[in-house]
Amino acid sequence: MTVPTDLQEGQRTISFSEIGPAERGDRPDEVVLAISPAFGSLFTQTIIGLPHAEVIRQILAGIEEQEVSARIIRVQSSSDLAQMAHTAAKLSGSGIGIGILARGTSMIHQRDLPRLSSLELFPQCPLLTLETYRNIGSNAAQYAKGESPEPVPTLNDQMARPRWQAKAALLHLKETELIRKGARPVEVVPEFSAATIAQ
Repeated sequence: MTVPTDLQEGQRTISFSEIGPAERGDRPDEVVLAISPAFGSLFTQTIIGLPHAEVIRQILAGIEEQEVSARIIRVQSSSDLAQMAHTAAKLSGSGIGIGILARGTSMIHQRDLPRLSSLELFPQCPLLTLETYRNIGSNAAQYAKGESPEPVPTLNDQMARPRWQAKAALLHLKETELIRKGARPVEVVPEFSAATIAQ
């Protein structure tokens, strides 16, 4: 599978610059967002073509609207969503983290929960919209403040799984190829730019 290239003129793209090993935060008002190995690198869009740049912008906007700070880490040693989200939560000063895979599947986690549990899980990535991602950021920030928000509303389609299963499996295989066993998470900074399409 090739990286999607169907960018519109002026559409934002995203890249991530590493700034060092991801450390445990000491701010009680932060949410840590963990991106997967292929997010914004091998792949630039979710399974339904939402640009990763816009997904990140919406999550960060949802967090910032709650007056909570955000950090982003890249988990390099796993493409398991629960592992990523739990890693983010453990490194977050508030104990709240978000994990997101390149195809768009997401989870809000809390440090003291078992790895396979979570606060909120969003498994049907073909049904997630940019508004959903903004609400995910907002809810994570509210959890970080000690609040108990209503779960993010999501659509449900019993046919989504069979319709998208083959593509999801292929994306997962490609992402798993980028795993570096034993590699520590790294803190990253997003860099947004507008795509210019060659004529």
